[in-house]
Amino acid sequence: MHAVFLSAVRGLARRDYTREQIEAWAPLTTDADAWAERIRTIRPFVVEQEGDVVAYADVQADGYIDHFFVSARHARKGIGSMLMAHLHAIAGAQSITELSSNVSRTAQPFFEKFGFTVVEQRSPIIRGVLVPNAFMRKIVGWP
Repeated sequence: MHAVFLSAVRGLARRDYTREQIEAWAPLTTDADAWAERIRTIRPFVVEQEGDVVAYADVQADGYIDHFFVSARHARKGIGSMLMAHLHAIAGAQSITELSSNVSRTAQPFFEKFGFTVVEQRSPIIRGVLVPNAFMRKIVGWP
């Protein structure tokens, strides 16, 4: 999953962020144990093709989507849409009434396509570098 994360950020987000921002957000060297623990904590859903992980995303009990990444090689092929539909289905099954996420500039149009709206533009500092994103939310109603 770390390779998917790196591919998404370094391959797709680089058009919307500077090299310095990309390096801060997705450094090539990372603490593997800390990364593994983070992934265990968020418990993502994984998309595989031919035995390779090509995308992953999570939705927490409160409706927060912490990670949503599709590898650059597999972007714009419907995998992200399928994964987002799955998150919506999980939210419905768990009666989650609101989905939210801190979304990169690159992913904002994708999230908007699924009915998310920007609540606030944010300016988080990652490893000493400003890496802007938007807090987006979608109210979902279930019968």
